Amino acid sequence: MDPIALLEGALNIYGPATQEQAIGDYLVAQMQALGLRAFRDEAGNAVGIVAPPPQPSTSAKSAEQAAPRERVKDIILLGHMDTVPGFIDVRREGERLYGRGAVDARGPLCTFIAAAAKVGARPGWRIIVVGAVEEEYATSKGARFAATQYQPVYCVIGEPSGWDRVTLGYKGRLLVHYRQARAMSHTAGQVRGVAESAIAFWNSLIVLAAEYNRGKTRTFDLLDPSLRRIHSGEDAFVDAVEMTVGIRVPVGLEIEALKARVQLLADGAELTFASEEPGYRAEKNTPLVRALLAAIRAHGGGAAFNVKTGTSDMNVVAPLWRCPIVAYGPGDSALDHTPQEHIELSEYLNAIDVLADSLRALTA
Repeated sequence: MDPIALLEGALNIYGPATQEQAIGDYLVAQMQALGLRAFRDEAGNAVGIVAPPPQPSTSAKSAEQAAPRERVKDIILLGHMDTVPGFIDVRREGERLYGRGAVDARGPLCTFIAAAAKVGARPGWRIIVVGAVEEEYATSKGARFAATQYQPVYCVIGEPSGWDRVTLGYKGRLLVHYRQARAMSHTAGQVRGVAESAIAFWNSLIVLAAEYNRGKTRTFDLLDPSLRRIHSGEDAFVDAVEMTVGIRVPVGLEIEALKARVQLLADGAELTFASEEPGYRAEKNTPLVRALLAAIRAHGGGAAFNVKTGTSDMNVVAPLWRCPIVAYGPGDSALDHTPQEHIELSEYLNAIDVLADSLRALTA
């Protein structure tokens, strides 16, 4: 299949997190058509495998004398097929292809599929493409399941880095759900309202972050809280407020230590925590990084590194797999989740060639 048609077809299917059935079935069918062994796994991920070529048959005697076969090694290309909500009409404007997921992250995922099919079977290696579900949810359901199924030698996460850049790390994430309720009292009294208490908690978080960030200048190193939602209400007897805060966590700050410090600010409110992902930064002196940089340069790119202030499935699988890992894919991440999301088709095709050359080098 033409790789542009592959991506265009994917963008035409609406599939936000938890609604990935149709896009998963489409990707499985396309991977099968390209010669991959493709299926939906127990989590709902769309998986495509390029298996090594079959071993030549041998007689019983020669089989006894042959050296033991080496274990087949895996390269995991872990993307995600879900998107944030909101369908964008799919259209081409010159070299640009518009659609929800063009950048985040069906463009990178289709890059994985096209590159794996282009490389084909490699002796001693399996190339496994995983289109994960629920990456855009705090659950990361697909990546968590995949982490229990494989033990790769190398892993590439499918996120937009730009075709000529390699992403080495992501900040972590902690979600804080705040709730406080108390009996109604007169607003002229001395008891602070629950909405005011919630704002005081938020202001304390800002102070906590400022203290941690003192002397730090790089955004990647900063503790960064954001107010996601706040809602207050009352009935005849109870005054209540609920709030959700997201905290971007720098590499090196332990989640449990951060939770303990946040809990001290609760002042009687009920706090619950979710999406507890530590920050992660990968090593850059690895065969995987060298293969990608060499391929980028061979195609005329500048070959640079970046780190991201968001969070990805790298944060989920990297601490478990402990293998060389990067994020790579075409697209400008500044367009993630925006109404103007689009990808440059020339960049998409370049990324396919770069990844295919890298896979060949790694499996040579």
